[in-house]
Amino acid sequence: MNTRHYFTLVVVALSLQVNANNYRDIEPLVLEVPEMKAELVRLPEQSLISMGMEAPMTTPKLDFDFFKSKTNQGVKPYKFMDDLTFVGVPLFLAGWGIKGDKALFRVNQKAEKGGKKNTQLLTDFKTGIDDYTQFFGPAVVVGLKLGGYEGRSDWPRLLASAGMSYAIMAGFVNGIKYTAKEMRPDGSTANSWPSGHTATSFVGATLLHKEYGLTRSPWWSVAGYGVATATGVMRVLNNRHWISDVLSGAGIGIMSTELGYALCDLMFKGRGLLRNDMVIDKEKPSFFSISMGVGLGNKDLEFDASGEKVSLKFRAATVVDAEGAYFFNKYVGVGGRLRVRAQSVKDFGDFANYVAVEDYYAWEAMQPHYEAAFPGDYTGTPAENMSIYLNKIGYRTDSESAWNNNAPVTDSYGIVKSDHITEFTGSIGVYFNLPLGSSFSLGAKALIGRSITQELDIDGHAEGNVKDISYTMSLDNRPGHKETNGDPSLSLNDLQYPNNTGEKWSDEWAYLTVGAKSSTSFGTGISLTYRYKSNFSWRVFCDYDYTRKDFTATYDPFHFVERSMTSGASYLIDLAQMAWTGEYADGLGVVAREYKSRKYMNYWTLGLSFLVNF
Repeated sequence: MNTRHYFTLVVVALSLQVNANNYRDIEPLVLEVPEMKAELVRLPEQSLISMGMEAPMTTPKLDFDFFKSKTNQGVKPYKFMDDLTFVGVPLFLAGWGIKGDKALFRVNQKAEKGGKKNTQLLTDFKTGIDDYTQFFGPAVVVGLKLGGYEGRSDWPRLLASAGMSYAIMAGFVNGIKYTAKEMRPDGSTANSWPSGHTATSFVGATLLHKEYGLTRSPWWSVAGYGVATATGVMRVLNNRHWISDVLSGAGIGIMSTELGYALCDLMFKGRGLLRNDMVIDKEKPSFFSISMGVGLGNKDLEFDASGEKVSLKFRAATVVDAEGAYFFNKYVGVGGRLRVRAQSVKDFGDFANYVAVEDYYAWEAMQPHYEAAFPGDYTGTPAENMSIYLNKIGYRTDSESAWNNNAPVTDSYGIVKSDHITEFTGSIGVYFNLPLGSSFSLGAKALIGRSITQELDIDGHAEGNVKDISYTMSLDNRPGHKETNGDPSLSLNDLQYPNNTGEKWSDEWAYLTVGAKSSTSFGTGISLTYRYKSNFSWRVFCDYDYTRKDFTATYDPFHFVERSMTSGASYLIDLAQMAWTGEYADGLGVVAREYKSRKYMNYWTLGLSFLVNF
């Protein structure tokens, strides 16, 4: 290596050493990184088309594999107690507790007190819809299943659960029916309690609830229990069952289905399950509910007109509600209720009593005139004289079969178009909730609304022989011959007993109507709610409602009198009624009477609700 190259290397080495010594005292370089925070950012929505993707289309596959078992993965088996809520027990006991509140309201006096005629009140409300609505639940379940819309169970497990449920229900219902031997309200058979139609309907509703309401949508449950409730109400309105029969039938239907499913859970375990129950975490107790209850209080309705008192006695009411409320938090919400309250008549009192005697009662005012005209015919006791008089006008008191063949009235009865007063009440108000844990809560409410009343209505029907009366009549206005009030005196001469003209007559009219004006209603109540699923609850409640009602009863039992005789005979009957009573004649036979009553109605309702929480 030459001298110049060596010198160059020495200079470079010395330079590097100097630079290294310069950096020895310099602070190290520090890099600062800003703090990073995780945040959710809403991205603009993009359609599947713009993203270049297609939404998968799934078409339900028809399912006719009735005997092929399949189980979807990940579906957990149910435990025995998962299907037992015992909510049917209080319903059954409620029906058993009030089943003694029964009394036939029909009047059939044939073979009673001499049995002279067949006079009765007959119900005219009939519908056969309840014969079909009892099968609504299973029809919907089978239809959805056949359409490939999966519910909780496959076909074998569904058929086993349904068969077990209906078998248990049939055993309970028939075992009780033919042991209790309760007479139906229409008097047809002694197998009224409990209601088989209602029990069948609630089995179907609970099937729909378990298969699709719990697993797919709560509104399937609302539909099922709503139709089942309507079926029970129609059984009462059809006069085939008492309200106690319906309540007990509903309880048996729910209990039987829960027990049937619980037994199948033990038998099948995890086999045949397609879906589990939905789990919805809802903190606010907002709800929609369907309720059925029994109404207590105010069973008498009394009318007083000019000292004449007549009354109606009612049974316990059937109450059906649709109710809902939205809660702002756990404790307070607002909502409303639609309530239908039907209260059927237990005893028509004098309104029904007159239907058995009204035909010859209309002729009763003429008896003193005939006794004066034919004194030799009436020499016995008052009862004997009455019997003689009835024979003279056409009633055979000595023959039941021919009792009224020749009478002014050969047949009469009342057709009950509606044997119940129904109130429709719509209310709004404030709802309160007090949680008692994860499953139970207490509730209260304060409501105000409007009540509309549908009237009770009985039509009359009568038919018979047209009667005529031969007589002469004179007025005497001579001094000393006038009435004490100065009117001319009236004398009846040549009076003859009634005779048939050979003509027949018939008449139909409004026999009795009872209604009320619309009124303001105030309501409150307390409740205990049990949430047995995340989005379903059962509730027992006690409600109180108050309203002031102005009732009007229009009563026209003698409307037919004018049709049953000639105009000359009707004129004489009118005058005789006026002389006898001083108030009933109007020139057209015996007048209709109108009664009014203002009553402060206090209603108590005990019932059970099925809730969908949202």
